[in-house]
Amino acid sequence: MPIELKDISYTYMPGTPYERKALQNVSLTIADGTFVAIAGHTGSGKSTLLQHLNGLLTPTMGQVLVDGVDLSPKRKSEKPAALAARRSVGMVFQYAENQLFEETIYDDIAFGPRNFGCDEKETDARVHSSMELVNLDFAKYKDRSPFQLSGGQMRRVALAGVLALQPKYLVLDEPTAGLDPKGRKALLSTIRELHKKSGTTMIFVSHNMDDIFALADDVVVMKQGEMLLHGAPAEVFPQTEQIAEAGLRQPQLMELLSRIRAAGVPLPKQALLARTTIEAAHAVEQALRQAAKGGRSHAE
Repeated sequence: MPIELKDISYTYMPGTPYERKALQNVSLTIADGTFVAIAGHTGSGKSTLLQHLNGLLTPTMGQVLVDGVDLSPKRKSEKPAALAARRSVGMVFQYAENQLFEETIYDDIAFGPRNFGCDEKETDARVHSSMELVNLDFAKYKDRSPFQLSGGQMRRVALAGVLALQPKYLVLDEPTAGLDPKGRKALLSTIRELHKKSGTTMIFVSHNMDDIFALADDVVVMKQGEMLLHGAPAEVFPQTEQIAEAGLRQPQLMELLSRIRAAGVPLPKQALLARTTIEAAHAVEQALRQAAKGGRSHAE
């Protein structure tokens, strides 16, 4: 079953001079196994929206359902089910390395399972599997301090700590923020492989349209607390006016291909949705060959 947001609104500090509406009438269904990206400029409401997905915030109006369970139960008897539903949503916050605190990588990843009552055998198995999922060699890294690692590696340890809790849904809030290009590329590759291997439902939050374009099946664009756009990348990214209205830009690869097309290379519109440089180069090459072939035929 999916995560469902039913017409949720949220107001910070209601009834005070600092009252601010952060979300307004947002409805969204996140289907099992999908990779959903939430994009928006600073202040668009995307982080507030995230905190509703595992009950950190309770909507001022509306409902949040995880696998059919309301995260804000009205009856005491419903609270255990709501707690279990909240735990099925793993959250990796921005600058996740700030979540690390143990002396060794093993103990940091093991903290969650131990805290949730897993015995040492089960905990060990979870640490092994989660380190494997994020491409950290168990024997090499388990006894090292997480604070001796690079920024990208520290993010992977934090991610492994959440995965050790075996969440059904994984929320990643600006996971590449502050990383150098090498660390960013490695972490994005890890996230892509993780989704492919595990089939875990991913909710990925970013204002970087290039990252979203490369990864997402489904895209939500937020503006001033409202959902401005929602759909597949092929539906959302060509809407240049609305993207600009949200304070964002098109993915760089799409912009480049659009300029190449405007310069006279007969690229079909579908080619503008190429997600990798290899796909884009292949599309341009095909278009040039087709144009050259047409020119020769005309000359003959």
